[in-house]
Amino acid sequence: MRIAIVKLSALGDIVHAMVALQFIKAQIPDLQIDWIVEQRFVGVLENNPDINAIYTVNLKSLKTHKSGVFEQIKALRNYAKNNYDLVIDAQGLLKSAITARLLGKAVAGFDKDSIREKAASWFYTKKVNCAYEANTIDRNALVLSQPLGISITPEQILNKKPFLFFSNADQSFDDFLSADKHNIVLVISSTWESRNYPAEKFAAVAEALQQNCLVIWGNEQEKQKAEWMATQSNTIKVMPKLDFNALKALIAKADLLIGNDTGPTHMAWALNKPSITLFGPTPVSRVYQTDINKVLKSASIVNPYKLNKQDYSIKDIAESDIINLARDLLGS
Repeated sequence: MRIAIVKLSALGDIVHAMVALQFIKAQIPDLQIDWIVEQRFVGVLENNPDINAIYTVNLKSLKTHKSGVFEQIKALRNYAKNNYDLVIDAQGLLKSAITARLLGKAVAGFDKDSIREKAASWFYTKKVNCAYEANTIDRNALVLSQPLGISITPEQILNKKPFLFFSNADQSFDDFLSADKHNIVLVISSTWESRNYPAEKFAAVAEALQQNCLVIWGNEQEKQKAEWMATQSNTIKVMPKLDFNALKALIAKADLLIGNDTGPTHMAWALNKPSITLFGPTPVSRVYQTDINKVLKSASIVNPYKLNKQDYSIKDIAESDIINLARDLLGS
C-alpha cells in the first residue's frame, strides 16, 4: 500500500504531524509513505527513515505569480502517477485539500466541523472528526492514523523516539558550543511580532543564567536583534545562518531550548530535548507538556478559532519564571 501525506506548512505544523510516522510504520511496516510539502520546508523532512519520498510544491509563490498555477498542477499530476491508494490531507485548508484531490481519488481529511475552512471537507472521501480546539499533536495523529484503520495513543506519543534526522556533513557550529557550560539555544522570532518575547528580556534571562546562550535567526531583521542582544550579555553568541540540517543537529546537541511558540522551538520536543515554550496570543494546546518540555503562558485568554494578533501579553511573562524553570531543567 502506498499513501501520500499532504502537510504543506508551516514548520511547527509539519513537526507536529511527523510524530505519527513512527507509530504508523510500527503497525503497518510495509506501508510506503510519501510526503507533499512546500519547497522551503523540505529540509525538515529529509533523512527520515519512515518517509519513502518527499515531493515539493511552491503554492506560496502563487500569491505573487498566479500564472504559475499550471506548473504546480502539472507537478501534482505527475506525482499522481504513483497511483496512491490513499491521500491524507493533514492540513485542512482549501489549498491542501485541492492538492490532495489532484494526487488521488481516495482522499481523507477532517470533516467540516473540525476545520476552519469547512469547504475543504468537500474534497474528502473519508472524513475524520476531531474538535478544532483539541491538542494539535493529537489532531495530527488522529487524521493520519484513523483513515488507515489504526490508532495512536497519547501514551505512545509521550514515549516517542526522536523523529528529526540529520546528516553530520555540516558541523560549522561546533566552535560555538561550550564544553564546560550548558548550551542553551534561544529562538527569538516567529511569524508575528506579538508572539515574540522581548529581546531585552531574552538578554536578561541569558545574563542571569550565565551559560552558553546561542541565538538562531532566519532573516536580516532577526540577525540584527540577535546582535543587539549579544551587546547586552557576554553569555550570548549569535549563530551563523543555519539550514534545516544544521538546525536539527544543533538542537540535538543543546542542553535546553528557550523560545517563542514557533517551529524551531517545537523541534526540541521532536528531538526529546528540554525546552521552554513561551506563549502569548496562541493556545498552549498546540504542544505536549512533559517532564522536560515546559510552557509558560501569559494571562491573556486565547480563542483558538480567532487568534488576536494584537495580543502582546507575552511580554508580561516574568524573566524570573523563565530563569527558575531553566535552572530546574538544567539541574535535572
